[in-house]
Amino acid sequence: MILRRLARPLVAGIFVYGGWNALRLTEMHAEAAKPLLDKTLGESSPDPVNLVRADALVKIIAGTTFATGKLPRLSALALAGSLVPTTAAGHPFWEAKGEDKQQQLTHFLKNAALLGGLLIAAADTEGRPSVGWRARRAAKVTSKAAREKLPS
Repeated sequence: MILRRLARPLVAGIFVYGGWNALRLTEMHAEAAKPLLDKTLGESSPDPVNLVRADALVKIIAGTTFATGKLPRLSALALAGSLVPTTAAGHPFWEAKGEDKQQQLTHFLKNAALLGGLLIAAADTEGRPSVGWRARRAAKVTSKAAREKLPS
């Protein structure tokens, strides 16, 4: 459908750009991630530089595959998973003061909206039956065939 071919690259663009930007400015992104890592994982937190690089690669690869329609549901899930810690580390509006608080809240809500869109995309079967529906249907057909073979 043409809507998906237009919408996916529009959504994916911010992730590919963000991933590329994180690779270019790894140290800066790692500094932003470190307080969240320390707060949530404590002393055992992994190296933030390596996490930023891994997150950047996820964004670039999953963003590209999502934009091109290759494995779109899996790509959307990967992007959604990457977006949650990025949002928590990058836009902690609950800690900001004054005008910065408003700006951080706006970015947080923008990312929440992107997350919602990605979750919808992850559930989009493009008009085909879902795996769950196909499994229930196969079980029903198999059960019916088995009952018909039983002697009366």
